[in-house]
Amino acid sequence: MKKVLVTGGLGFIGSNLIKLLLKKNYYVINIDKVSYSSITIYL
Repeated sequence: MKKVLVTGGLGFIGSNLIKLLLKKNYYVINIDKVSYSSITIYL
């Protein structure tokens, strides 16, 4: 399993990137500044 570091993963583009990476069986580490416009993904 490959590891990927994503910055800004709670925004629109980053959250869709994380969903794609998880579907492709990547181990995802997300670093983001949580703000009012953040999108939360629960798995």
